Amino acid sequence: MERRDFIKAGLVACAAGLVPLTGCAGGGEAPGAAQDAAQGASGKRWALVVDEQKLNRADVLDRIIEACHKAHNVPAIEGDKTAVKWIWPESFEHAFPDIASTYVSEGVEEMAFPMLCNHCEEPPCVRVCPTKATFKRPDGIVSMDYHRCIGCRFCMGACPYGARSLNFDDPRLHLAEVNPAYPTRVRGVVEKCMFCSERIDKGLAPLCAEMSQGAILFGDLNDPESDVRRALAKSFSIRRRVELGTGPSVYYIVEGGEQRA
Repeated sequence: MERRDFIKAGLVACAAGLVPLTGCAGGGEAPGAAQDAAQGASGKRWALVVDEQKLNRADVLDRIIEACHKAHNVPAIEGDKTAVKWIWPESFEHAFPDIASTYVSEGVEEMAFPMLCNHCEEPPCVRVCPTKATFKRPDGIVSMDYHRCIGCRFCMGACPYGARSLNFDDPRLHLAEVNPAYPTRVRGVVEKCMFCSERIDKGLAPLCAEMSQGAILFGDLNDPESDVRRALAKSFSIRRRVELGTGPSVYYIVEGGEQRA
């Protein structure tokens, strides 16, 4: 029996009361998860600030998406229900349905907003994961241990941002080429944006920020002198679905100004 099937069987047994909860899978950290959870400087909270006017003027979003997916071996699968994506474009209306207005300015209406995992301060996906495949690092990054994922999709149901995708098929069959520096996934595993944690741990900025020509800023929200805090202090910004109390770490500057976020 494969490890993932064994874990799934254990969870079913727990739910049925056949074995005590203390003996169920998910009671401890997998070695890979524990190692990744220990990475990332404690006391930091990484965030992205997207300047929409700069990003759309530079016209680099498509190239950012392509580079991100290529670097992280994201399979190219078509279909609304089966597509796997880490970052993708949306209109203002679809990105912010709770604050969209009938009379949105033409400029904002035509903007493309990059959607991705928001690496929440209070991530609901972490709370519902029965195997601890999804966990939060000390630096605020919501990461995953793919080996522990059993494909239950509880995290997908809990995520209010639609940032998670399930591999209904073997993702390696949908890769034109494989980046050997990043692990591939298997069928039945959920995946999402990892904030380029593999780059951050080496002192590099996420790929989307590096390729954005200054339109996407990366930095520590806990540092008042960081680029992200300076940008937020100068312009009005919005975040997705803040009313849910998740504390998303991705900010969008829609229009410039001297108002405080």
